[in-house]
Amino acid sequence: MRVALASYRSKEHSGGQGVYIRNLSRELVALGHEVEVFSGQPYPKLDPGVGLTPVPSLDLYRADDPFRRPAFGEFHSAVDVFEYAAMCTAGFPEPRTFGMRLSRLLRDRLDDFDILHDNQTLAPGLLALERRGLPLLTTIHHPISRDRRLELEAATGWDRVTKRRWYGFVQMQRRVAQRSKHILTVSQVSARDIATDFGVPRDRMRIVPVGVDVDRFRPRAEPRVPGRIVSVISADVPLKGMSVLVDALAELPRNAWSELIVVGAPSEATGKRLADAGLVDRVTFRSGLTDEELASLVASASLQVIPSRYEGFSIPAIEAMASGTPVVASNVGALPDLLADGVGRLVPVGDAAALGAAIAEVLASPTEAARMGAAGRTRAVDTYSWRAVAQATADVYAEVIAADSTLPAPPTATKTKESAR
Repeated sequence: MRVALASYRSKEHSGGQGVYIRNLSRELVALGHEVEVFSGQPYPKLDPGVGLTPVPSLDLYRADDPFRRPAFGEFHSAVDVFEYAAMCTAGFPEPRTFGMRLSRLLRDRLDDFDILHDNQTLAPGLLALERRGLPLLTTIHHPISRDRRLELEAATGWDRVTKRRWYGFVQMQRRVAQRSKHILTVSQVSARDIATDFGVPRDRMRIVPVGVDVDRFRPRAEPRVPGRIVSVISADVPLKGMSVLVDALAELPRNAWSELIVVGAPSEATGKRLADAGLVDRVTFRSGLTDEELASLVASASLQVIPSRYEGFSIPAIEAMASGTPVVASNVGALPDLLADGVGRLVPVGDAAALGAAIAEVLASPTEAARMGAAGRTRAVDTYSWRAVAQATADVYAEVIAADSTLPAPPTATKTKESAR
């Protein structure tokens, strides 16, 4: 099959959209399919045999210069003007503007592809391509309404107003999801939440989990660093639960653990919390790691902790499992399924005392930690290899392509409670 794989941004870090795009595209090509990736900035790192067509935006949220003011010469279209104006009013226009640009880019290339696979853009421009005859499959890892809810609960004052404005794109995504004929998601939990928050009938969804590179993420011959804890976050936001992890570690005896390494950048709130807890000298943050550096770090840890308040799926969990690293995680979202049957230790979401106790118990029991790590490695290899994920995804492509393309778009569903908030 000839696949157009679209992602409005493809950041290269664990848990990010770039991880999904890179690994899925590589394995689809290995199975004999042709794949061309269309992405906005940051562009993905791709393997040989996978094509990349940049879909440049104004890149207003780049890591080294967020909310930047572009030079006048950078504006080339009405879409650029709209994108900047939306940012200036505290909005997040990237999904919508990516859809506009991709629709224009592909309107003369519809015959080049058998299917368009969208990675959580959920913009009207992609539906326009489907109406022109290009079969469309959209991956929703989880509904961003879950992030929105947790961030609004944590915000106060003017920050709450700007957060509500920022997440305005969620309503667009909900409307597009309701009109999408074919949705791919990564777990039963995500499917349930998409049905609840976005009002999408369950029979329009197919489930294929996210994968892990079991050759790169593997146990190493070098001994693990005693007492080293690793936590991987895509962004330091309330959904990721860093405040709970800091509180948990602050209550433990100093000899219960040696260091925490967080893959990601700290928020101002986390920095202050660490300072107040007297943990600044024992916690480090690392960003921009290569895949091999990340794999080596995860394999060097005595424990990986996932304190999230929600996870539709968890790439860091299966990367730790593949590395033979024991996991302590919140009992929320897809984590109970991923870590079932003793593969990981689960604690109530948001319970710092329970999280701290579980961390201390696993670190104090090398035998139990080794058992958990071995069980995790077995499950990762048997269930979550990227080759198996790519084959299952290609099977869904075949279903979508074979479906009657003359069927009308699904009717708009009624409002859910989430959309009314």
